[in-house]
Amino acid sequence: MWDFETDPEYQAKLDWVEEFMRTELEPLDFAPLDPYEKKNPRVLEVLRPLQRQVKEQGLWAAHLSPELGGQGYGQVKLALLNEIVGRSRWAPSVFGSQAPDSGNAEILALFGTEEQKKRYLQPLLDGEISSCYSMTEPQGGSDPGLFTTRAERDGDHWVINGEKWFSSNARNAEFFIVMAVTNPEARTHQKMSLFIVPAETPGIEVIRHVGVGGESDERAGHGYIRYHDVRVPADHVLGGEGQAFAIAQTRLGGGRVHHAMRTIALARRAFDMMCERAVSRQTRRGPLGDFQMTQEKIADSWIQIEQFRLLVLRTAWKIDKYHDYQKVRRDIAAVKVAMPQVLHDVVQRAMHLHGALGVSDEMPFVRMMVAAQSLAIADGPTEVHKLTVARRTLREYEPVETLFPSQHIPTRRAAAQARLAALLEHEVAEL
Repeated sequence: MWDFETDPEYQAKLDWVEEFMRTELEPLDFAPLDPYEKKNPRVLEVLRPLQRQVKEQGLWAAHLSPELGGQGYGQVKLALLNEIVGRSRWAPSVFGSQAPDSGNAEILALFGTEEQKKRYLQPLLDGEISSCYSMTEPQGGSDPGLFTTRAERDGDHWVINGEKWFSSNARNAEFFIVMAVTNPEARTHQKMSLFIVPAETPGIEVIRHVGVGGESDERAGHGYIRYHDVRVPADHVLGGEGQAFAIAQTRLGGGRVHHAMRTIALARRAFDMMCERAVSRQTRRGPLGDFQMTQEKIADSWIQIEQFRLLVLRTAWKIDKYHDYQKVRRDIAAVKVAMPQVLHDVVQRAMHLHGALGVSDEMPFVRMMVAAQSLAIADGPTEVHKLTVARRTLREYEPVETLFPSQHIPTRRAAAQARLAALLEHEVAEL
């Protein structure tokens, strides 16, 4: 049970993370190294000692169950951890929770065979390799019914042909998890399967690496990939034929909550910069924070962040309670809808209070604003999730069979008067 207070033992760990982030990880964000480059000896020289400290604290891969090397903390504790970890680009790699590896590890743990776990999961959990999630296609992002990448059975192998867009972490991946159509005649949610494809497999062509916002070409993290007669063994199907959509939903549900709490970390960072600016920037009439319009920006931002944080934590609590993402699907969708809006609004206010400095590349606001727009698209666009919220909500209501709505005042007044008359008549009869 979580009741707005965190148990002292776990709070001590969160306090350690807070200090660790401030002194060790946040400064690394300005270093000319990419934590996702697991084969770079300079990166590993920095990364490994930090990972050892996290493991000593029992916080490594905390999203996984104990039998897989995690802690089995549940979504609420993970949320409280991620709202701190989200402040640094290095932190996910240091804590063993970097995307897409964290999500790929989760589905390998849940749906992989023992051989698949041995070959791909364990090195992933140990932080020795990286992976890629290859799902979206150029002509179809939110609608998997438009996917055209095919996998056809050929003896003991599957042969994959097609193109994938925005395949996360393609640059550094040792293997790809690829979604492909295996039964085109089936219903949309049953016609696709997931395949584990080793990176060295012939026929994988990375057309180009795509950056988001201000990412440099060297750090562009999403691949535009062409699969041409890529042959994978039949035992490299993940979770069984036709199960891709169901597995993807399992993967994305928890991931959206984690992204949300890391987004809170970004929003709070922008908020802190806003407040610092308000008390520091002097005008002819005193500090910027003395002006009512500045105070309005601060008040609106604080309220938005706290409202969103409580929505996310409540959603995490419901996931822990039900252990069924389908029962919490509306809540997760609501979190996904609110997430980019909150970050956008807080960053925009902070950027505005910094004036020309705020829109320059000497402050992080422009990158944060792009991040907000990216979050509105990643893991399904805002519009799709709004549909989920609305449709799930409408299921709880039934149409009225009367001419006027159920809360029609004249109708209810007449009913009340008739009931009162019947009651009075009954009381008179009792006398």
